[in-house]
Amino acid sequence: MATQVTARRRISFLRIAIALQTLTLFLQAASAGLLLTASYGETLHSAGARVMYGASMLYVLAAVLAWKPGGGPRGPVWHACGFLALASVQVVLGIAHVPSVHVPLGVLMFGLSVLALARR
Repeated sequence: MATQVTARRRISFLRIAIALQTLTLFLQAASAGLLLTASYGETLHSAGARVMYGASMLYVLAAVLAWKPGGGPRGPVWHACGFLALASVQVVLGIAHVPSVHVPLGVLMFGLSVLALARR
């Protein structure tokens, strides 16, 4: 019985981590719009990028915690690591000011995050 409760908590922590990541990606899209219209848009988008990257790292941590001690599936760990790699590429593209790849990759990341959230 205790094992089932612990497994449920880890799964819910994983779901919370994915939801947080999805929310930060959505807020990044909103702050990208502010880049075009407000003087503080760049600061907000830059701060949001750091939060989004932290949320991606939290997703990796949650996936590892759901897998390793509980003996759950390894799939979420690979998905989380792949997402962290995409987030790394996204940050590099943003710093390099390559919007032709940065924007579509952001849309893809948001879609993948929503998909991951729906699967949990």
